Amino acid sequence: MIALRIQHRTTYRYQRQVSLGPHRLMLRPRENRDLRVVSHEVRINPAASLTHSQDVFGNSVAAAVFGVSVDMLVIDSVTQLQLGAEPWPVFDVAASAISYPFRYADDEQTDLGALMFQQYSDRNGRLRDWTWAFVGGVRTDTLALLKDLSVGVSRWINYQSRDDEGVQSPVETLDRGWGSCRDFAVLFVEAARCLGFGARIVSGYLFVADASVSGSSSAGSTHAWAEVYVPGAGWITFDPTNRSVGGYNLIPVAVARDIRQAMPVGGSFVGPSDAFLSMSVEVEVTAQA
Repeated sequence: MIALRIQHRTTYRYQRQVSLGPHRLMLRPRENRDLRVVSHEVRINPAASLTHSQDVFGNSVAAAVFGVSVDMLVIDSVTQLQLGAEPWPVFDVAASAISYPFRYADDEQTDLGALMFQQYSDRNGRLRDWTWAFVGGVRTDTLALLKDLSVGVSRWINYQSRDDEGVQSPVETLDRGWGSCRDFAVLFVEAARCLGFGARIVSGYLFVADASVSGSSSAGSTHAWAEVYVPGAGWITFDPTNRSVGGYNLIPVAVARDIRQAMPVGGSFVGPSDAFLSMSVEVEVTAQA
């Protein structure tokens, strides 16, 4: 197990006083067999009333309500955790799913529901044709297919950091040939769904000691990747930005059907249309002795 400290600070600045609407915060990592949260604290300036809940995916959500007008808002999240994922995981895929195509059990199909259906338009079959080129034959090894698809995303698309909000559609990413980790993840998930897999988006943090992988500009950063449900193995992590499988250096915060459901911070303000000045995000993921 490695001990990590994550500090995630979001700062909004306004040219004049504004009234803040409720803000939705998704900042607490998801605990699992490989990840244990030791402590988590959110500090907000100005002070806000916080309530906590879980969304439909089991993500931890905090709602912040403000009572004063401000010209700056700072949301500072600090987490101490232990991460123990294996660097080279072995997946015990069910015999029924070793080869693609396979059929999910009826209960699995029901429970996966919308996670099996594409969220973006593919009117001309652009994504479909690109995706099916990875299928090697009538019977294809399932894990090999998914790994090839993940690697294929990063071979086809050049990584480019984007600070603006939102995400490109998969067809836009294919046509442009570049994208951020969000765009990589969305393209991979939509391609997996095109093949009939249940897949979901994951947002969280990437930890690398030397900033040697894509999607990281320092020892840590926010990141987006994907999970695909394979019978027997369960949810398998794929990071198409870095061509990796498994969650060795990934700290999940939220899983979602659509990446717009996994924003770390979202909210509104009431004021003049030109009041908004800037937003900045600072993330540090550091190993602790």
